[in-house]
Amino acid sequence: YFEHDEDDGKGATPHLINLIDSPGHVDFSSEVTAALRITDGAMVVVDCIEGCAVQTETVLRQALQERVRPCLFVNKVDRCILELQMEAEDMYSRFRNAIENVNVIIATYNDALMGDVQVTPEKGTVAFGSGLHGWGFTTERFAKIYAQKMGMDKDKMMQRMWGDSFFNAKKKVWTNVQQPEGCTEPLQRAFCQFIMGPINQLMRAIMNDDKEKYEKMMGTLGIVLKGDEKSLTGKPLMKRTMQIWINAADTLLAMIVTKLPSPRAAQKYRVENLYEGPMDDAAATGIRNCDPSGPLMMYVSKMVPTSDKGRFYAFGRVFSGTIATGQKVRIQGPYYKPGSKEDLHVKNIQRTVLMMGRTTEQIQDVPCGNTVALVGVDQYILKSGTITTVEDAHNIADMKYSVSPVVKVAVKAKDGKDLPKLVEGL
Repeated sequence: YFEHDEDDGKGATPHLINLIDSPGHVDFSSEVTAALRITDGAMVVVDCIEGCAVQTETVLRQALQERVRPCLFVNKVDRCILELQMEAEDMYSRFRNAIENVNVIIATYNDALMGDVQVTPEKGTVAFGSGLHGWGFTTERFAKIYAQKMGMDKDKMMQRMWGDSFFNAKKKVWTNVQQPEGCTEPLQRAFCQFIMGPINQLMRAIMNDDKEKYEKMMGTLGIVLKGDEKSLTGKPLMKRTMQIWINAADTLLAMIVTKLPSPRAAQKYRVENLYEGPMDDAAATGIRNCDPSGPLMMYVSKMVPTSDKGRFYAFGRVFSGTIATGQKVRIQGPYYKPGSKEDLHVKNIQRTVLMMGRTTEQIQDVPCGNTVALVGVDQYILKSGTITTVEDAHNIADMKYSVSPVVKVAVKAKDGKDLPKLVEGL
C-alpha cells in the first residue's frame, strides 16, 4: 500500500502494489518466469560498477516476451562515491553506459504492441541509488525542486537533468555546449552539478566528519534527525541521513505507480499472450477489461510451501472476476482441453490468503488485478494451472521456461507407488 502525491493539488492517491521479489541468479530463472507471468511491470536492477550481466539480458528477454514493461534501478552508487572516489562526470559515464546497454537489449526483443519501452532518466523510468544503504532518486525528484527555484516547467527541467545539458551560472542560461564562447573553463553537466554534486558533498562531509559542513547542508535540505539518530556518526549517520533525504522505498514505489501500467491498462495488450482460446469469448473479454464482476479467470504460477509438512499454497493472479473463500471453481491443469474431463477438477476453494512477505493474511475475496494464494488446491495442481468458473473457458497459456538446466540430477520416488506423480510433477 502506497500513497503517492500526484502534484495536482488533490492530495495523495492511494495505490495497492503487488510486489514479487525474484532472485536474479541464473539458477533461479524459473522463479523469474513464474513472477513475470503474473506481473505487468518489472524493476530491473543493474550494478553500475559491473554493468549489465548475462542474466540481465535473459531476464529482460523473458519480460518483453511476456509483454511486461520494464523500468531500471542503477544500484551501488554508494561504491562509486565512497570506495572508488569517482568524480561526478566519471559516474555519469558509468550510468549512461549501463542504461545504453539495457536499451540495446530492450530494442532487440521489444514487442511493437507495447509501444516505446526504452528506459531513460528524462522519462523518469530510471532510478539511481544504493539498495544496501536504502537511498535512491530519479531525475524527476530533483527536477521538481530546481524547477520551482528557477521558475521553469518541471518536464522541461527533467530534460535538462540528463544528457549534454549545462547551466552557465554567470549568464543564467542553459546550453548544450560544455565550453561555449567566452567561457574560460568548461561548464559542469547539469546531472553532475545539480544532482551528484550535493549527494557527493553530503556523503563525503559526513564520512570525513566535517560536522560544520554537513550540519549546514542538512539544514538547507530540510533533513531532521530525531532522538537517538542525533548521536550517530560515520557510516550509520550517512545511511540514516540519505534515507531521510532521498528514501529508496518512496522513490521506487513512486516510479512503479507512475511509470508502470495498471492491470487495467496492461491486460488490454497482454490478453493475446495470456489466453489460449478465442479473443472474443467471455473469458478473453473479462481478462481484456480486467472486470471484477466478469467470469473468474485465475492463473496459478507456482506452489509455495506452507508450515504444514507436504502442503502448498497455490500462488497466482486473478486476471478476471473475483475469487472468494468457499467458491465452487473449475481447476484446469496444463493438459486440460475444453470439452474433456482430463486434468479437470470441480472443487470449492477452502481459503483465500494474501502473501505478505513471510506471513499470510486471510481474506474473504480478491478481485482481478491482484495476486492471491489458495489453500487446498495443491491436491489438484502440481505446478501451474487455470482456475475458472466458465464451463467452456480455455486455459491461460502455460509458462515457457527458456533456460537450459545448469545441473542435472537423477531422482526417484521414495515410495514406488508415487512414481507416476513424480513423473507428472517433473
